[in-house]
Amino acid sequence: MGNWHGSHIWYELITPDPDGAKLFYDAVVGWDVESQPSTEGMDYRMIRRSDGNAGGLMRLGDDMARHGARPMWLGYIGVDDLDAALTAVEKDGGTVMMPAFEVEGVGRIAMVTDPQGAPFYLMRPAREMAERKQDSHVFSRDKPQHVRWNELSTTDSDAAVAFYTRHFGWVQDGDMDMGEHGKYRFIHHQGVMIGAIMPKMPEMPVSLWSYYIGVDDIDRAASAVTACGGTILNGPMEIPGGEFALNGMDPQGAAFGLVGPRNR
Repeated sequence: MGNWHGSHIWYELITPDPDGAKLFYDAVVGWDVESQPSTEGMDYRMIRRSDGNAGGLMRLGDDMARHGARPMWLGYIGVDDLDAALTAVEKDGGTVMMPAFEVEGVGRIAMVTDPQGAPFYLMRPAREMAERKQDSHVFSRDKPQHVRWNELSTTDSDAAVAFYTRHFGWVQDGDMDMGEHGKYRFIHHQGVMIGAIMPKMPEMPVSLWSYYIGVDDIDRAASAVTACGGTILNGPMEIPGGEFALNGMDPQGAAFGLVGPRNR
């Protein structure tokens, strides 16, 4: 098994309408989100790729909404020692939003924010997964139906770079000048470029992670976004390497990104 620590090992959509989200993402991405919950006592569904799991989908209930939860995508970062990671995050100015809990056969999980307020999960995979030498394949730099890019928009890029490189073994190397908007700083893990950290744009209300999902054809996917009730906020725009990316809002109010080639 590879090194879990610092890897994005799961992605999760929190949505008030799982059935509506299934219709949307199945059409846009080519996934097959489970039609029924896979666990008893809560509405949690697996997001299926053609070759495995892409992540999970959880219903946003009334109680969660009353406590401030909203439709969104969240990433899970693997850690070797969850308790030690939580202590270190709090000591460094982060916040524990959801204390550690265990999911049998999966692992121990907690929700935190970084010092600038961007939320994400920490997870220590279960021993059973290690014994099966089971790696996570939800992230890929170049495959459709996987998350291909992790992008943090933050109120303090310098502090964010220092935080994530210090706690998760990431390396910040290289950047792109965005003019008056500052630097788009590339981040790497285990020799792979996994995303970037950038200054928060004025129209974005809070610091937040965005996740770009790979698609087979950006124009087909963009058409499906609007046809299925979503909104394109930006793009498609060409990115370095010749592919295209867009930012959108799904019909339930969760922001997402797409990236892929233009096949024409």
